[in-house]
Amino acid sequence: MRRVDCRDCGVKVEALPWANGKHTLTRAYMIFLAQWARKLSWKETAQSFRTSWEKVFNAVEWVVDWGLAHRELGTIRAFGVDEIQYGRGHKYLTLVYQIEAGCTRLLWVGQERTKESFAKFFAMIGEQVCEKVEFVCSDMWKPYLEMIALHCPNALNILDRFHIVAKMNKAIDEVRAEESRRMVRDGYEPVLKKSRWCLLKRPENLTDKQRLRMRDLLQYNLRTVRAWLLKEEFQQLWDYISPDWAGKFLDQWCTQVMRSRIEPMKKFARTVRAHRELILNYFRARKQFSSGGVEGLNNKAKVTMRKSYGFRTFRATEIALYHALGNLPEPSSTHTFS
Repeated sequence: MRRVDCRDCGVKVEALPWANGKHTLTRAYMIFLAQWARKLSWKETAQSFRTSWEKVFNAVEWVVDWGLAHRELGTIRAFGVDEIQYGRGHKYLTLVYQIEAGCTRLLWVGQERTKESFAKFFAMIGEQVCEKVEFVCSDMWKPYLEMIALHCPNALNILDRFHIVAKMNKAIDEVRAEESRRMVRDGYEPVLKKSRWCLLKRPENLTDKQRLRMRDLLQYNLRTVRAWLLKEEFQQLWDYISPDWAGKFLDQWCTQVMRSRIEPMKKFARTVRAHRELILNYFRARKQFSSGGVEGLNNKAKVTMRKSYGFRTFRATEIALYHALGNLPEPSSTHTFS
């Protein structure tokens, strides 16, 4: 390549149409490696094409950076936010997905699940895009709720049905564990032994053996059985269409639970009352949006990280997630490989 030392412009090197800056790989080869890195792990890609892990990473990084620079956010009507654990200890990633019918993609990756981290997402999309957001799906994490209310005042914040049911199941499990220990301590027959999944699974998903076990449990007047009956009654909430009728059912159910003298269930009822309006937003949105799609994308994100047994740096994790879930545009290449 010709190199010129100009007095006015400095040192200039001849540009090549198939190369990019000081990258040691051509554009076509980087695109080729990045496409295979989406199907295989980066290590397997490097072994298959007799190169190094670093070269595969550099190729994927260049393709992702090009895609982020050339992607069009457009109008974002609905997005969902959730966190996943990506390292030992309390290390979480904040992931924001666009969850509209015609577009499902990863919009942003944050290194923590704090207000400061989440604020970077709203700064990235800009104030005009924030004002046009109509629906946001999230869990009950307080920093998420506060930042959504601050930056998307026109949006309906829909609480994640998945996490609501998960909190309910956690309360059921606490009741079962406490009562099981008490029965063993007092010398009663351990009828709750090996009954955890019978109580947590939906009745239609029980195996034949679990159905027989559940039929035997329902003959006892236990706190665990009463808590399970309350849980099954709560599932009727999702059958409502009108937010007004859903709200009346929710209020009656919470009143019933507060009289049950089952403390874990009462704690859950207090949580439901505190987030009543956000739960009813699911019905105000006519059940069009939920975090089911977010949980599905989270599973894909976990598979992406598990495929390489984790990444040592946040940068590598971010690049891998954008590459797998970002639905980013890719640069065109004049060369193809057969």
